Amino acid sequence: MQPIPALLTTLLLLSLVLPGQPQLVKDVPGSVDKNGICHCVVYLPSNLVPLKQLEQLLSTAQELMGKHEQELSRVSEYAHATEDQDNQVLEMNHALKFRNPTVLAASYESPAFNLLRLELEGAQELAAQLKAKGRVSAAGDLLYQLQSQVANASLTLKLLADSDQRSFHALRQEVDVLESRLSECEREKEKEEASRNSSPLLPPGSCAHGGLQKVSRPLVVQLNWRGFSYKAGAWGRDSATNSSSSLYWVAPLRIDGRYFDYYRLHKSYDDLVLLKNYEQWKMGYGDGSGNTVYKNFMYFNYYGTGEMAKVDLSSNSLVLRRPLPGATYNNRFSYAGVSWKDLDFAGDEKGLWVLYATEESKGNLVVSLLNPNTLEVEETWRTSQYKPALSGAFMACGVLYALRSLSTRQEEIFYAFDTTTGQEHHLSILLDKMLETLQSINYCPSDHKLYVYNDGYLVNYDLSFQTLKSRLPKPLVKRSSEAKAPPNAVKLNKSHRP
Repeated sequence: MQPIPALLTTLLLLSLVLPGQPQLVKDVPGSVDKNGICHCVVYLPSNLVPLKQLEQLLSTAQELMGKHEQELSRVSEYAHATEDQDNQVLEMNHALKFRNPTVLAASYESPAFNLLRLELEGAQELAAQLKAKGRVSAAGDLLYQLQSQVANASLTLKLLADSDQRSFHALRQEVDVLESRLSECEREKEKEEASRNSSPLLPPGSCAHGGLQKVSRPLVVQLNWRGFSYKAGAWGRDSATNSSSSLYWVAPLRIDGRYFDYYRLHKSYDDLVLLKNYEQWKMGYGDGSGNTVYKNFMYFNYYGTGEMAKVDLSSNSLVLRRPLPGATYNNRFSYAGVSWKDLDFAGDEKGLWVLYATEESKGNLVVSLLNPNTLEVEETWRTSQYKPALSGAFMACGVLYALRSLSTRQEEIFYAFDTTTGQEHHLSILLDKMLETLQSINYCPSDHKLYVYNDGYLVNYDLSFQTLKSRLPKPLVKRSSEAKAPPNAVKLNKSHRP
């Protein structure tokens, strides 16, 4: 291929002899040497205009060739920079995959990224200069396309950097929040471990303590086996003292939140979690979520009545039904947010209990100690707490603990009534919850845990108790003579028993 200057010279000479052009060059004789090369002499006219045009054309060609070489060099650099940027993009994708914000941030501060940005800026300046000179009008369209592509590439690069920088900052904030929560959890765990280590371990079934001190964070075991729609129900362990049974029971109510018809029994905690080795029984006559299990018998409110019922879990057979004197039923005085829980059974170190309300008590909570064999009421206490104002209650070592809802995510154990002394106390122990409503609360003396059915989820809590050196909260100030008398134990004579 001929060099550009020689090619331009040839084209100029041809233009001098083309048809229709002035004949500035004529045929002249020549000679051929021994090597076969033709030699001739051409006499150009004295007019200098064509020579000046040739010199101008040669100068323009050299200038364009220089710029062409520069552009080729820049294109080569862009190709290398683009390849490096592709590698950077792959690294950033890898960093995003493993959520490593440090690598992501460093990618946009690397020399390769800065070089690419500077090169694009230089290309924009060069395109603007070429367009301003206007000497190469024939390449105007190509120059315009090049300028548009460079501008688009610069804009894309800027948007990429800005977008991923915002993503990095958002990811960084998310990581900071998670790290803060993790640190908070670690601190809470250290506090709980320190609290446990500072006090002697309470033996199973022991009441050698000064009352409830703290409730742990909730441990969500799993969703109940019937599904999320079954929000009401109960679950737990055998609440008898020193029970050697490792049985776990789960009793979701129907979707209407009232009818208790099925329950499952699991022989161990592992079987419960893995949903294996279980027995499923159909009952068909339970009412509400006030169930509890005591000495391998399940106690509950018989459907549509004020009667207590007892079922042998070994055979799923109903062995006893007995009316509870004065107890209201059919959702007359249930807990706040929990319907059909007129009779709430509980077991602890002291025995089997039932929590309910009567018309005589004007809806205030009544506590009765039951004979587990005959379901006779052995002793009764009346409290000052209106049952529909409470969100739930449980018994531990003969002490009634009542809860009230503070928010959709927190409860407060605010009231305690000691059946041994007949005194009531105010306290404030917070209890976190995963969902809004605690459908049932069952205490197990064997492991000092609360088993809570929270809107379909099985949740448990560890309880911490005060040492005997610590004192219980001071009793409430005695009421004036015009006010009601403080709660007293009311023993029922045998003649009054059903």
